Amino acid sequence: MKKLIVSLLVFASAGTVAAQQGPEINGGPINVPSENIIDGVYIKEHVPTKRLIPYEFVREADVIWSKRVWRTIDLREKINHPLYFPFDTYQKIDDQNEEWVRNTSRWSLYTVMKHHIMNGDLIMFSPYNPYDLFQNGTLDGDQFKYPIRPGVGKNYFTDSLYRNKVDEYISVFVEARLVPVKGVNGEDSVAYDPITGDEMRPEPVEEKIYEKILSKDIVAYELKEDWFFDKERSVMDVRILGICPVIYEKTKEGGKYKELFWLYFPHCRFVFNNYFTYNSKNDAQWMSFDDLFWKRIFSSYIYRESNVFERKIDSYKNGVDALMESNKITEEIRNIEHDVWHF
Repeated sequence: MKKLIVSLLVFASAGTVAAQQGPEINGGPINVPSENIIDGVYIKEHVPTKRLIPYEFVREADVIWSKRVWRTIDLREKINHPLYFPFDTYQKIDDQNEEWVRNTSRWSLYTVMKHHIMNGDLIMFSPYNPYDLFQNGTLDGDQFKYPIRPGVGKNYFTDSLYRNKVDEYISVFVEARLVPVKGVNGEDSVAYDPITGDEMRPEPVEEKIYEKILSKDIVAYELKEDWFFDKERSVMDVRILGICPVIYEKTKEGGKYKELFWLYFPHCRFVFNNYFTYNSKNDAQWMSFDDLFWKRIFSSYIYRESNVFERKIDSYKNGVDALMESNKITEEIRNIEHDVWHF
């Protein structure tokens, strides 16, 4: 009993020290806002400090059937709100600097992604070939072919090249405006004609204005996953391979859905494993984002399956017909498992 009490006191002290050093333990927010203060009855240490549950090893010879699908998680659906809320924002400190303001108890999924991309913990993959000068619009980032990495031992804050590249994918174009050319002293650049003495000003330069994408701008997530039947365990199983945040980008023609970047999901699990997600039924049983995906507590629909044409459902079905086609693919996967046990 004495050993247990001592262990608890040591852990509480460690939590207090961690709170003094920063608001995170292993990346996850905790309910220790300041020294000797616990925002609750106990320190919520289970999720921020728990270890990852590894996938079951699967041999190629044991997989007798598999199907690759891509699905969309619509964040407008109520069941998917734990992935969407709470929002983050930016607060201006001065004319040139701003502070990223996040919730102190839990973060949205996009906030978690962005935080660890900046820290260099997660590798971002471009949704298109960034070296394609013609930009033919081929979105093949779900194949994880175009990684964006910081320099060795560096991150978003210490590697300017990496920072500029990341900003291209986590920012959205707002407007283009003309600004006057500035002189050496920061004033408008002015010259005078040596003959007439007339004032000459250079043509203004076009400046593009970008804004950082926030959690509220994410409208959906796309998943790439493999369904397979493992005869060694006699189970139908699924593995998520990739995840991609999606925004709705306004254009002159109206608007379109845009993939921001892809992340390799097995790498994301080490990060998602230590962040809380909301449980509307019980505040004492908050789970991690990894638990949410493991237990598949989300609503989604299939927008593409592996097929000979390499095409999406919306290329040959529209509206309700596309939704029915998605449900048909889901039912086919369920029937495969049913038929295996049918005698």
